[in-house]
Amino acid sequence: MSSASTRAQSHAALMDGTYRWQRHIYDLTRKYYLLGRDHLINGLDAPAGAAILELGCGTGRNLVMAARRYPDARLYGLDISAEMLATAQRSVDSPALTNRIQLAQGDATRFDAEALFGVAHFDRIFVSYSLSMIPDWEKTVSAALGALKPEGSLHIVDFGQQEGLPRWFRGLLHTWLAKFHVTPRDRLREVLESESACIGASLCFEKLYRGYAALAVVTAAGAAAG
Repeated sequence: MSSASTRAQSHAALMDGTYRWQRHIYDLTRKYYLLGRDHLINGLDAPAGAAILELGCGTGRNLVMAARRYPDARLYGLDISAEMLATAQRSVDSPALTNRIQLAQGDATRFDAEALFGVAHFDRIFVSYSLSMIPDWEKTVSAALGALKPEGSLHIVDFGQQEGLPRWFRGLLHTWLAKFHVTPRDRLREVLESESACIGASLCFEKLYRGYAALAVVTAAGAAAG
């Protein structure tokens, strides 16, 4: 077994252990501090018939919201945790959603979307408060950009650096997040700028709520002429 596969299995076990019970109250409790998720979904601006992928879909909350916001879209969710996916499956098991949302277990740092979903590239990919939980999160950014259609876009919301908030608040927040193996990524903007430059994509990076959260949109270049 490769080292990458071993790391993925280890991370999957960690996430299953962390959220085996938490998943039952996850959406109820996280709505108070996972800020900006609905802002991200509204900003997807998905065209009719769009293929939308969420990496680290968790309980499926965001996929359900996106399905309601974009009724013509086809949605796909990937998560490494079988426990979270069990909850997500219950969330999407309804007559209105079951034929529009497809879920799969996989590693967001290296996934084969065509093998998992029968779709190779997507109009929109989004990652909501998951990069801060993925050890090799930079690889997730690269994998997501590689799965975009020309002129498609990658949307990310996650914890920022809380620059505009009191020092004591930052300390308490980071201590709390560490209990759930969450680490705000202080190099997020730097990595996105580098990845965007490499593929000729454009980047919009925004700080929300005095730096509490960061919202980024990377838009891929159009198809080459000829």
